[in-house]
Amino acid sequence: MKIYVCPCIEKEKSMTALPSVTAALLEYGITPVFDESVRALYNDERVEYANGDIIDRCDMLLTVGGDGMMLKWGKRAAFAGKPLIGINTGRLGFMTSLDIDCLDKLSAAADGSCTFSTRMMLSAEFPENESTALNDIVLFKDVNSKLPEFTVRINGITVTKVRADGLIFSTPTGSTAYALSAGGPIIEPTVECILLTPLCAHTLLNRPMIFSAGDEVTVSYSAYEGSRVNISIDGSKGTELPAGTELVIRKSPVVLRIAELGERSFYTTVSEKLMTPLK
Repeated sequence: MKIYVCPCIEKEKSMTALPSVTAALLEYGITPVFDESVRALYNDERVEYANGDIIDRCDMLLTVGGDGMMLKWGKRAAFAGKPLIGINTGRLGFMTSLDIDCLDKLSAAADGSCTFSTRMMLSAEFPENESTALNDIVLFKDVNSKLPEFTVRINGITVTKVRADGLIFSTPTGSTAYALSAGGPIIEPTVECILLTPLCAHTLLNRPMIFSAGDEVTVSYSAYEGSRVNISIDGSKGTELPAGTELVIRKSPVVLRIAELGERSFYTTVSEKLMTPLK
């Protein structure tokens, strides 16, 4: 069995953890595979280094870092049909499977006893563009721009018109990310739905909305005194969305499978990472 190991090379904690991760994988008969570019930073003769389509030659992917690494590699794993394991060396770690002090749980990946949670993703389509989001699709007004008026339609029916700084369309996985900070609800990540959370809406009736995963969401906006709107996918740099353009959001046909190796549940993570500072 081979696992493609993807460390966050910019983070010291991630690189410091690699010897322990390597030792644990080898102990359970798993061959760690690294991209050749990592060799200059972490050179270990016990592992394999490769170039090219490494994902296709491995059974799973394993990230060493935080939720950012899960986002970076999650979509690649999903489109390759490979499960993803996340080892947390960051702060929150909502998506990661294991903390760095629980590497003995990797034995379940070797003997086939681990279970997997399935995470839905969203597709975003507008003229000459198509992207996939694991966390969220965010529309936001440009700096110094006037407030645009957004129109949201579900299966062709208008459900809301709102002037706001922006709109966040999230997967359940993304409900604990930007949407949470904007006042959205926490949704168990294996639920299938589409969450809409307005950003600083200019109304007294500002409430998040949850749509069925089978719905087709269409979004457009009317510019006010030249207001401009950008679109960002999973925190990527914004791309301008011209006024009048229709953005279509649907459940993606591609899903991500995340290996569940730890004993910590999603609700335990919510309590430990979000609620404890309030107690």
